Amino acid sequence: MKRSVLTRYRVMAYITAVMLLVLCACMVFKYGFEMGKDLTLVVSQIHGVLYIIYLVFAFDLGSKAKWKFGKLLWVLIAGTIPTAAFFVERKVAAEIGPLVADAAPEPVKA
Repeated sequence: MKRSVLTRYRVMAYITAVMLLVLCACMVFKYGFEMGKDLTLVVSQIHGVLYIIYLVFAFDLGSKAKWKFGKLLWVLIAGTIPTAAFFVERKVAAEIGPLVADAAPEPVKA
C-alpha cells in the first residue's frame, strides 16, 4: 500500500474532526445564544462536503487494508462523533504505518 493512501486519510480525519468541533461550537451559539445562524449553515455545509471526502478516503484505506466490515464502519462513523476521529486516526496510523511501503527509490547501480 502506498503511503499517500494513509496520508490523505489522516489529513481528512484531522480536517473533519476540527470542522465538527467548529460546527458544535456554532450550534451552541445558534441554539444557546440565538446568534450565528448564517455561519452555522455555512459551517454545516462545509463539514458535510468534507465528511463525504473523508468517507471516500477512509473507505479506500479500509479496502486496501482489508478491514472487516465492523472496523470499517467504526472508522467511517468516527467523523460524526466529536473528537472521535482524532483517536481513531491515531490508532489507524499506528496499525497501518508498518504496512505502508515507503516510496523511496532504490539507488541506481552503475
